[in-house]
Amino acid sequence: MITSKVFAGRDYAVLGLARSGRATVDALVASGANVMAWDTDADRRASVADKARLADPLATSIYGYSAIVVSPGVPINRHPIAERARAAKVPLIGDIELFAQARADLPPHRVVGITGTNGKSTTTALIHHIVKSAGLPALMGGNIGLPILAQDPLPDGGVYVLELSSYQIDLTQTLDCDISVLLNVTPDHLDRYDGIDDYAASKARLFAMQSPEHLAIVATEDDYTRAIAGQLTGERVLVESTDVKDQSKWPALQGPHNAQNVAAAVAVARGLGIDDDVIADALVSYPGLPHRMERITEKNGIVFVNDSKATNPTSVAPALAAFPPNPEKRLHWILGGRAKSDDLTACDPFFGHVRAAYTIGEAGPMFASLLADRMPVQQCGELDRAVEAAAGAARPGEIVLLSPACASFDQFSDYEARGEAFRAAVGALPWT
Repeated sequence: MITSKVFAGRDYAVLGLARSGRATVDALVASGANVMAWDTDADRRASVADKARLADPLATSIYGYSAIVVSPGVPINRHPIAERARAAKVPLIGDIELFAQARADLPPHRVVGITGTNGKSTTTALIHHIVKSAGLPALMGGNIGLPILAQDPLPDGGVYVLELSSYQIDLTQTLDCDISVLLNVTPDHLDRYDGIDDYAASKARLFAMQSPEHLAIVATEDDYTRAIAGQLTGERVLVESTDVKDQSKWPALQGPHNAQNVAAAVAVARGLGIDDDVIADALVSYPGLPHRMERITEKNGIVFVNDSKATNPTSVAPALAAFPPNPEKRLHWILGGRAKSDDLTACDPFFGHVRAAYTIGEAGPMFASLLADRMPVQQCGELDRAVEAAAGAARPGEIVLLSPACASFDQFSDYEARGEAFRAAVGALPWT
């Protein structure tokens, strides 16, 4: 794990004991800190009972504490811990800020931070793959993979590649990335912000924390990213998806959304000094991410694609765009869950690619109503029923795509569980 002498002898409260919270407790205790921990879940509290004092920071004195470390899942815009921290004059931070503070004790290294509404997981994983392909020590963390503090420090010359959500950036004050990346800003998570302008300002803070001599990379393809890029005063590189001319050799990087991801990743790799020949080979060998345009299987000539991570309409649009008619409509689209918005406007330009839609979850009836005049729709309710219906209607050469445009929490614990359920449903199909 990552530890630091800067934490030794200090008092910390940790609120939220899921993966990152438990890793935070472990790292702080191993660093010699005194830790108070709390979670409303009794099993999670029990998992750290041998390391930390169990007490709720909302009901216990936190006077003199160095920080309250909260999980990114804690809605600090409305959770009482935010006011509690302000009243006690105790910083409210996350595990990424602890990593930032621990960097002085790590071997010489560089940090790449990636944010954006859509595409940041793929871009993070792609950059990590390119860096490793170049023979450099590399570690991937943040909003992807293992918690950053749970991983072993890299040796001299290593590169930490961090996917950073707006929630994580909100809880970070001193992360000075050697290279910072902003992909795009579209409406998302607005229950946590005072509108999209506030959300965009959260993303822009990644650059505000950065030294001017460090590199900022911005994909300037929406009004917000263009505005943010215009405010930058240090070294910057601007990219667009049109910078990428030919994706035919990259099986895991198809579609216009991946062109933007590639443009940003290539700019990062060049900023790290990696040769173009190495970058080109790595783009070919990149395997892709689970649950993001993941080709599950092909059965009876029908391809099944798991895009469960597409939790809003803007992230679904590129998935629909990736399967144009050939020559007829060939896409069977499964969508629904817990809606983040009441429209599918971002997907509208690509409805002509869809042969039929199959709705599930809480948003199923609403989406069925929105789509009824544009394409055949079946209200299936459950994911396994939708898979069965889509597979039954699909013909050889067509695609069954799970790209929900919704959060998963009405029926599944997270998008990963939904994706695995899709995989299981496909595997259970009664093929002859």
